[in-house]
Amino acid sequence: MTAPAAADLFALDRAAQDLLFRAARTANTFTDEPVTDAQVAAIHDLIRYGPTAYNGQPLRVLLLRSSESRARLLPYVSSSNRAKTASAPLVAVLAADVDFHERLPELYPHRPQARDWLADRVARAEQARFNATLQIGYLLVGVRAAGLAAGPMAGFDAAGVTREFFPAGRHEALLLMSVGHPGPDAWRERLPRLPTADVIHTL
Repeated sequence: MTAPAAADLFALDRAAQDLLFRAARTANTFTDEPVTDAQVAAIHDLIRYGPTAYNGQPLRVLLLRSSESRARLLPYVSSSNRAKTASAPLVAVLAADVDFHERLPELYPHRPQARDWLADRVARAEQARFNATLQIGYLLVGVRAAGLAAGPMAGFDAAGVTREFFPAGRHEALLLMSVGHPGPDAWRERLPRLPTADVIHTL
């Protein structure tokens, strides 16, 4: 019996697999077609079901649409990322809520004491950053599922962005993400991916 092709081992059809992964790329240019609030809400409604520790959901997303908000951001962005950040129809500042534990009585009700487990701010901030980063991965795939392209960027002054946009000290900026429809010459050459044998081992 012939072994099934890898693409046939998924519940998603080949087109959906390609949309989310194989054909998806990080975009470096975007058209001026807007990304609507309805699209953003639909993306969040999909990705919010991804798991996080304690169901804490610490990711917070600040959408920068106006030229004024973008002007506040650009001084903290590396020179190589500045042009695409300025021209994308939507830029999201992705942050961790380090006081996410305050919502645990609502989000993790079967363990009323969970909020007290995270009383230490240093340990809590580490949890917040780790789980918000997981959610950023879900968000990236959700953007692709909506037929949009994402341009995640770590090339920025995270501490500066945190001070500029989150002065109360509750949120820590982790990543920037441009979102929109890919523009001309949006893609660089695909970089190599590690083969399965180099990544997965069995004991």
